Amino acid sequence: MTDRSTIDRSTIDRESVGAGSELGADARPAPLQIGPAWFAWGERTYVMGILNVTPDSFSGDGLLQAPDPVAAAVEAGRRMRDEGADLLDVGGESTRPGHAAVDVADELARVVPVVRALRSALPDLPISVDTTKVAVAAAALDAGADLVNDVWGVAPDADLLRLAAARGAPIVLMHNRADARYTNLVAEVIEDLERAIERAVGAGIARDAIIVDPGIGFGKTAEHNLELLRELSALRVLGRPILLGTSRKSTLGKVLDLPADQRLEATLATTALGIAAGVDIVRVHDVRENVRAARMTDAIVRAGGGPVAAASAP
Repeated sequence: MTDRSTIDRSTIDRESVGAGSELGADARPAPLQIGPAWFAWGERTYVMGILNVTPDSFSGDGLLQAPDPVAAAVEAGRRMRDEGADLLDVGGESTRPGHAAVDVADELARVVPVVRALRSALPDLPISVDTTKVAVAAAALDAGADLVNDVWGVAPDADLLRLAAARGAPIVLMHNRADARYTNLVAEVIEDLERAIERAVGAGIARDAIIVDPGIGFGKTAEHNLELLRELSALRVLGRPILLGTSRKSTLGKVLDLPADQRLEATLATTALGIAAGVDIVRVHDVRENVRAARMTDAIVRAGGGPVAAASAP
């Protein structure tokens, strides 16, 4: 675990992360259109529902286990929409530790029919494609996806960035590392994300079309994840909307000694604390419960929040 006493705050102030962080930690990024919807950052928290079109999701929710995965995905998407999801994230390759690699053809066969069906069934709900493969992202955008969610957003390969730029698609840049080795965890995560932002801008993506994700559970130990969750507010220095994905993850299970299907309360705790730290989107399996937690937290911590906003939760 990184020694928190070694974190040099001067390395994560506005000047240290480059000229791109013009907004500062307390300013709101400009609103962003993602497909059919606008996202006004800072006004409330948005909830992203997870649709895993896989047989081996760590949380046991892989839709390829269903007799008709496309129909199951549409049913799940409708339920999530009705429970208050603001957007859906479709992925065709598990990213859990020890997952089986999926080739391009198989991932295309999983993702594209689901995206196409969701776009037809839910025309007003933005759809994200969770992939690292350019061919999959391109085909998903053709099928109706609106956002690219890159779990290796800090990698030097710019192919996915160039695709998003050419299509005018917003992108999520998630932090990840092959080895969970850090000298100064929080500062290094911020520095890696700042470099990723600059690469994305250099590839032609508008700065306002970039969302960042600290990558809880990716290239980090459980101790790293807890430290990063404690220090989430530091990421606001990047001046970009923050997406947080902690839902049912192994760190929660290690803290409470619980399996994936019993980590709801732990997820809700991270949702509330993340919002208090400035998170803009939470990516979750259990939409209804997280929407309620988000709206209650928003009523307490967001400017303009109040009992009317909270009372509208499903």
